[in-house]
Amino acid sequence: MTQVDSSRMANAIRGLAMDAVEKAKSGHPGLPMGTADIATVLFTQFLKFDPNEPGWPDRDRFVLSAGHGSMLLYALLYLTGYPNMTMDQLKHFRQLDSLTPGHPENFHTKGIETTTGPLGQGISTAVGMALAEKMLAAEFGKKIVDHHTYVLASDGDLMEGVSQEAIAMAGHWRLNKLIVLFDDNGISIDGPTSLADSVDQVKRFKAAGWAAERIDGQDQSAIAAAIARAKKSNKPTLIACRTTIGYGAPHKAGTAKVHGEALGADELKGAKENLGISLEPFSVPDEVLKAWREAGSRGASTRKEWEARFGELGSRKRAEFERRLRHERPAALAKALKAHKKALLETPLNVATRKSSEAAIEAIAAAMPMEFVAGSADLTGSNNNKAKSAVAFSAKTPKGRFIHYGIREHGMAAAMNGIYLHGGFAPNGATFLVFTDYARPAMRLAALMRAGVIYVMTHDSIGLGEDGPTHQPVEHLAALRAMPNMRVFRPCDAIEVAECWELALNRIDGPTVLALTRQNLPQLRTAAPNENPCQYGAYELVPAGGEAKVSLFASGSEVEIAVAARKKLAERGIAARVVSVPSLELLLAQPAERRAEIIGKAPVKLAIEAAVRWGWDAVIGQDGEFIGMHSFGASAPAKDLFKHFRITAEAAVNAALKRLS
Repeated sequence: MTQVDSSRMANAIRGLAMDAVEKAKSGHPGLPMGTADIATVLFTQFLKFDPNEPGWPDRDRFVLSAGHGSMLLYALLYLTGYPNMTMDQLKHFRQLDSLTPGHPENFHTKGIETTTGPLGQGISTAVGMALAEKMLAAEFGKKIVDHHTYVLASDGDLMEGVSQEAIAMAGHWRLNKLIVLFDDNGISIDGPTSLADSVDQVKRFKAAGWAAERIDGQDQSAIAAAIARAKKSNKPTLIACRTTIGYGAPHKAGTAKVHGEALGADELKGAKENLGISLEPFSVPDEVLKAWREAGSRGASTRKEWEARFGELGSRKRAEFERRLRHERPAALAKALKAHKKALLETPLNVATRKSSEAAIEAIAAAMPMEFVAGSADLTGSNNNKAKSAVAFSAKTPKGRFIHYGIREHGMAAAMNGIYLHGGFAPNGATFLVFTDYARPAMRLAALMRAGVIYVMTHDSIGLGEDGPTHQPVEHLAALRAMPNMRVFRPCDAIEVAECWELALNRIDGPTVLALTRQNLPQLRTAAPNENPCQYGAYELVPAGGEAKVSLFASGSEVEIAVAARKKLAERGIAARVVSVPSLELLLAQPAERRAEIIGKAPVKLAIEAAVRWGWDAVIGQDGEFIGMHSFGASAPAKDLFKHFRITAEAAVNAALKRLS
C-alpha cells in the first residue's frame, strides 16, 4: 500500500471541492472542506464497496443526507476510482448533462445510493435501507446479507421534522447497522445555529434509543475509534463530529459565508496555502491519487469472497435473491391475481374498495409472502392493507412483513424509498389520502428517483363522511396527478382494484397511489379480460348501445353514479356511454389515436369526480360539464354529502340535458 499522510488524502477532497465550486461559481464548499477527514476515514478504513461493481448487493450504503455538499461525494467517487466519475466531470460541476449535478441524483450517477438535497430525506431514507438490510439478512443469512448504512447528516437534516420520525423508528427497531455521522459545525445559512436551535442532539438521539457520542470531527484517530465502537453497538449510533465549516479558509472558515457560495479567488488561494494544496486547479498529487485508488480497490477481494459464498447457495435460493434484487415479480403473482379476478366474477364483492384491496392483498401476499412488505401509519384497521398471514416486523421478529410505522406518514414514505432502493422488497404503506400532505416531500423524491413504491391511500373523498373537511381530500387527486412520474389509480370496484394492484406491483420506474373508498360500492365489472384495461388509464365500461350523444367519464366511487345517469338518460331515449377512468394521467399519456378512441366523439362530454375539476379539461374540454367539488367538504353521512354537493346521477342527467337542448 502507498504510504501517504491521511491529512493529504483529506486535503485532496477539499481541493477538488473548492476548485469545482469556484469554476461553477455555484455550490457549497463549506461542508466538503469541514467533513473531509470524516469521509477519508470512512472510505479508506471502513466502507465496504467496489467502484467497478457499484451495485454489488452486499456493499455498505453511504448516504450524503446533506446533499448540498455534493462535491464531497463526487470527489470521493473520482478519487476511489468509479470509472464514470472522471476529472472532466468534476470540472463540469452543476452543468447540464454532467454526472455532477447540484445535488446527488442516484438515477443519474453510479455510486450514489439515493437522491438527497431536501434536508431530512437522506437520513430518513437511510432508515429504510437499514431496515431492508435487517429483514433480508433474517431471510437469507448473514453470509449473504451483512452490511452497514452510513449517513453524513447536517444540522439542517436534524432540524427537519421528518428526522425525528426517522430516528424514533430506527431506535425502536434497534437498527444497529445504521451509523449517522453528524457534521456538527454549528452553522446554517442564516448564521450560527444558535439563532434558531438549542437542541442537544446527543441527548435527543439517546432518548430515541440510539447510542450517541461527541468527538472532534477533524481528528481522524477519534473518528476511526468512534466508528469502530459504533460497529459493535446493539443500537443505531449517532457520532456528533464537531467540525469547522470551510476548514482551512483564512477568513470564511467557521462562518455562514462559506456555506453556499464560491470562496472567491483570494480566499481560495489562502485556503490552499493554509492546507498545503497546490494552487493549480483540480490537481491531485500522484502519490495521493494512488493511495486513494488503492483504498477504492480493496473492496474487490471482499466482493469476490461474497460472490463465492453466494455461489454456494442452492440454485433456487440464488435465483430468488437475484430476482428480487431486480424488482422482478414472481410468475405466481399473475396466476394468483387471475384466479382472484375469476373468483370475483363468480361471487361479486360489493364492498368499499379498501376492503376489496384487502381481498386482493390476500392473493398477493400468498404469491410473494417474503417480498411484499406492507405497513400503515397507525391506521391498519382502516387501511385494510395487512394480510391475515402477515407478522408484524419488530427488532425481535425481523422476518415480519407488516410494519407499524406509528403516526409518522412522512417517515413512512421516506423509509419506503430506502426499502425499495436497497432492493429485495416491494414496499407499500398506507394512511388516509388527505395525509399525503404529510408525506408529499418523500413521495416527490420517489417520483424523481423512479422508485416503485406503492401508497395505499384510503378514505379518498367526501365519501368518508362524518369526519368532515379536515379529513376529506378535495384537491389531493389533482395535486398528486400534477406530480411528474406519480401514477394515481382510483379504481371503481373489486375487479379494477385487482387490476390496479397488478399494474402498481409491476411498475418499477415510479411510484403509484391507490386511492380507495371508505364507503361500499357495487361490483360493476362483469368481465376480466387477459389484457388489463386499466393499463390505458381509461376504457369504455358501458357502451351507448347506439351513436352516443353523451360520454360520461368518472373515477372510483363516481363510476356508479355515471352508470346510474346513463340508465336515466336511456330512459329518455338519449344514448350515453360510461368510461371508467381509474388513472387520468395514464389516459392522457396514451398515443393520440388511442386517447381519441377512448374519449370518443359524443357531442356532450361530462366528468364526475368527488374532487376538484383540475385536469379533467384535457378529456372533456374547457366547455365540458363537470360534476364534482368546488369547495371543501362538510361533516355528515356520506349519502347526505353527495346530495348536498350535487354529485348525483340526477345532477349529471340535468347537466347533459342542458347541453343537448
